[in-house]
Amino acid sequence: MEGFFAALVISFGVIFVAELGDKSQLMALTFATRFKPIPVLIGITVATAVVHLASVAIGVGLGAVLPTDWISLVAGVAFLGFGAWTLRGDKLTEEEKSKAERTSKTAIVAVSVAFFLAELGDKTMLATITLATKYGWFGTWLGSTIGMVAADALAILVGRMLGRRLPEKAIRYGAAILFAISGLWLILEAVNELT
Repeated sequence: MEGFFAALVISFGVIFVAELGDKSQLMALTFATRFKPIPVLIGITVATAVVHLASVAIGVGLGAVLPTDWISLVAGVAFLGFGAWTLRGDKLTEEEKSKAERTSKTAIVAVSVAFFLAELGDKTMLATITLATKYGWFGTWLGSTIGMVAADALAILVGRMLGRRLPEKAIRYGAAILFAISGLWLILEAVNELT
């Protein structure tokens, strides 16, 4: 159970941080201004569960064919990249914002489809793949899914309370620092394994 718990906690933390200030978090805010929060969260959960299950499958497949010391090194470098990506920040394009506001389908279907498409190739998907190469698939999947839904729920709650004004710069810097720390930790772990 230790492996499951470690995968759950680490995946939750990494994905929660990765989602802060992410484009899909901004989509959650946009959908929450049009629909009630519960259907939006259900849609986010469905899409996230599917995308992260595919991510975990890819990560487990890579973990089975690559040596673990090299996986740690690549994961550390990837996390440093995720930190830089987080510093750059994400913004909704006018087209994405317009689609979110004009959707006439039910909220759950609209949010699920939009989030599924937005998450393909996103940093949270790549981070989940990276985590799954090192940790158990079920704990990684569950932790990453819950982490993303929790971050988006927080965005909806805070956005509604503060009139959609989030301290984006502070969130981006904090998330980037946590990614950098995780990346350096993984690189040091890999160097110790390789020497």
